[in-house]
Amino acid sequence: MKTILSSETMDIPDGVKIKINAKIIEVEGPRGKLSRDFKHLNLDFHLMTDEETGKRKLKIDAWFGSRKTSAAIRTALSHVGNLITGVTKGYRYKMRFVYAHFPINASIGNANKSIEIRNFLGEKKVRKVDMLDGVTVVRSEKVKDELILDGNDIELVSRSAALINQNRLIKCWAKSSLHQSCRFAVYTYGQFCCSDPDKA
Repeated sequence: MKTILSSETMDIPDGVKIKINAKIIEVEGPRGKLSRDFKHLNLDFHLMTDEETGKRKLKIDAWFGSRKTSAAIRTALSHVGNLITGVTKGYRYKMRFVYAHFPINASIGNANKSIEIRNFLGEKKVRKVDMLDGVTVVRSEKVKDELILDGNDIELVSRSAALINQNRLIKCWAKSSLHQSCRFAVYTYGQFCCSDPDKA
């Protein structure tokens, strides 16, 4: 069964500009500009103003859509919401080194755009990971063996964290003198908004 019209709206915060051009949504805010292409979705995007409150809103319509199409409306709104959060607050991922016996050493270079990881399992090999566009990585000053990744695009920040994790995700199960297993890797353990003072 198809629904003639399914619609949902979301508020646009003050200080945020949104442009729509052929299903390409561009969001601009205090932290910069982000865009996303929604041409693959059979949806209509409109900018409107609430007559009662005067607030700007983004409206998404789906005509004669199935349940799957209607669900895509919520997905599109979530993506736009992530763009708005990115240009207003930004995203922060925190990672920790986990090791036994061989301490993992990391050095940040290229203006916080890349990281080099050394001494993994005692290896001499240097593994370099470049951050994706708009993502920076720094060593935490408060917590030992902690990396902090900041950026506006949640997908690029999370993918940069995944690149570090995949580069180091080598399991070494070896029995020590205490017959215990050891695991060496770099793990993501937190995702926050950059402007959240309580969590960041």
